[in-house]
Amino acid sequence: MADLFADEEFPSRAPEAPPANAPLADRLRPKTLDEVVGQEHLTGPDGAIGRMVAAGRLASMILWGPPGTGKTTIARLLAGAVGLRFVAISAVFSGVADLKKVFAEARTAARAGQQTLLFVDEIHRFNRAQQDGFL
Repeated sequence: MADLFADEEFPSRAPEAPPANAPLADRLRPKTLDEVVGQEHLTGPDGAIGRMVAAGRLASMILWGPPGTGKTTIARLLAGAVGLRFVAISAVFSGVADLKKVFAEARTAARAGQQTLLFVDEIHRFNRAQQDGFL
């Protein structure tokens, strides 16, 4: 029987267990912020990120580091911890039309009571037109 209360337009982004044949990185990826190793001074209860999560509100932030250090994972976990819809785009592969689509979807979701966390990978690669669209 179908779930009558399921939100098909804005489905939950809660992490699901990866299949047994998923890449090792996917299987070992943290499922909660408590499982994240390192940066306790930020993610712990007294850290800036920990306090934001406890308050249920996130500020804009930049996560910086080399590839594979968990920036996207942390952003996804933050969204889940405070009940936000998570959307990730790549500045390398996204154009102004993609940004407009993401923003329109976020506005629609907001009208339905669901706020969005937008994660922009490689944000420094936005060209001027993309930057203008973002602002």
